[in-house]
Order: sequence, then C-alpha cells, then structure tokens
Amino acid sequence: MEILYQNQVSIPAGIVRLKGDLFIPKAARAIIIFSHGSGSSRFSKRNQHIAKFLQGHGFGTLLFDLLTAEEDQNYYNRFAIDLLKERLIAATVWLEKLPVAKDLPTGYFGASTGAASALKAAARLPEIFAVVCRGGRPDLAREELPSVQSPTLLIVGNLDPQVLQFNQEAFKELECEKHLEVVDGATHLFEEPGTLEKVAELAAGWFNNHIPAIMV
Repeated sequence: MEILYQNQVSIPAGIVRLKGDLFIPKAARAIIIFSHGSGSSRFSKRNQHIAKFLQGHGFGTLLFDLLTAEEDQNYYNRFAIDLLKERLIAATVWLEKLPVAKDLPTGYFGASTGAASALKAAARLPEIFAVVCRGGRPDLAREELPSVQSPTLLIVGNLDPQVLQFNQEAFKELECEKHLEVVDGATHLFEEPGTLEKVAELAAGWFNNHIPAIMV
C-alpha cells in the first residue's frame, strides 16, 4: 500500500491539544474518524484492527484521544458525552482544514459510548457522509437522533442483549438512511473469533457505499 501521509498529530480543541494518529493511503477516497468508548484511547486494539482493515480498502483513518491524560483521570469525563462531542467536532474541523485531507469526505466510526458522541457530532455536521457504530450506546444521543442526516449503520452482537435493546430503541428515532446489523455469536466487545472481522467488513461496505458520488 502506498502511503500519502502517516504521522502523529496534535489537534487543537479549545484550551487543550489532543494526540492522534493520522494515516492516509495514496488515492484515499475518504477519511474515517474514530470515536472510542469510555476508558479507551487511540491505542484501542479493536479500533486499530478496524482502522487497518479500512486503510486496506482505500480509507484514511484518524484515531485520537478525546481526553487529555489529566482529564481521563476524572472518571466522569469519560461519560461527558457533550464534551466528547465537542472534541470530535474540533477534530473534524481541524482535519477538514488540513491540506493533505481537506478535499476528502469525512465519516465517523463510534464504539460503545463513542457512538453517542459520533451521532451527536453528526447531527451538528451534515457533511459527515456516513456513521458506523459498534456495540454502541446511541440511546445516549437520543435528543439529537432525529437530526442526524448521515447514513447510519448500527452493529450489535446478539449476545449483548441490553445494548441490543438500546440500539433497537434508538434505531426507531433515527430518520436518516439507517440499518441495524445484529452479528450472531458476538458479545459486547466482539471478542469471539471472526466477529470483529465481520464488523470491519460491514463498516468498510457501509462507508464504501455512501462515499459522495463526486468522490468515487
């Protein structure tokens, strides 16, 4: 794979700067920003696995820390969805102005509580071309769900009954193009053999099918 850009980045977000890893393959068609769940970071092995799969399918990826190391010491911050939403918006605005990335459409991949911040941010940024949520908590973005315009894919394991119920309820509130995919044999973290690979395939397919036509 030919690489256009690969580097650690520092993203301005109000009075703080957030660390991230930006990877853009040559001839990338879009960039996917990851919004991780509580207690996780840009080093999430699951998100890194999915990011690598997306990179192999022509997508750039940005994995970044939504909180500084100091902020993450406060447990409450991990569930401050509105704060995390603002951080995701700040990263999106920064990315859209970056010369190497500014002409590429942007999508979101949210995991666990990161799904809520991704959906809240997408409700504010109609240019987000697609959203994918893995084992997410879209119910935590309930008030904003009707405002989401981005095509949204919710992926949940059938062995994660409570989160599945949360997703089924949130799914009804979404008024955009949407799909709920239930992965057989998967629990909340998709640790079972082949289940995370299934998530990666579903995500790549959803993003690929929703890239703005002018960019294909």
